[in-house]
Amino acid sequence: MGAGKTKFTEGFLSYFGLEEEISSPTFTIVNEYHINTLNIYHFDVYRLSSCDEFYAIGGEQYFDNGICLIEWGEQIEEALPKEYLQIRFTRDFENETKRTLTLEPHGKKYETILNELHL
Repeated sequence: MGAGKTKFTEGFLSYFGLEEEISSPTFTIVNEYHINTLNIYHFDVYRLSSCDEFYAIGGEQYFDNGICLIEWGEQIEEALPKEYLQIRFTRDFENETKRTLTLEPHGKKYETILNELHL
């Protein structure tokens, strides 16, 4: 909590000119954003008690329809697609404004992307 996940999403959406629309999906599970032909889905699955709840809302159907940003994705790990990029946020308790992001590719597609970016 408080590691900057929603702030990261805010920055991500601002790239697409959607910074005015951001809100945390804590109580709605998913917020949808649409720009031209691109769909962006922002999930917060912290309050789900099981992966079954994610399946019940049809969550896995979003994966093929746009970019999915999922906070607390480890809660639904078994439902995640075969290939995805995991971003871990670590707070620096000595510097309140500092965060470290660790990118972990799952699948060849994201390994290739990170290799091309030299990350």
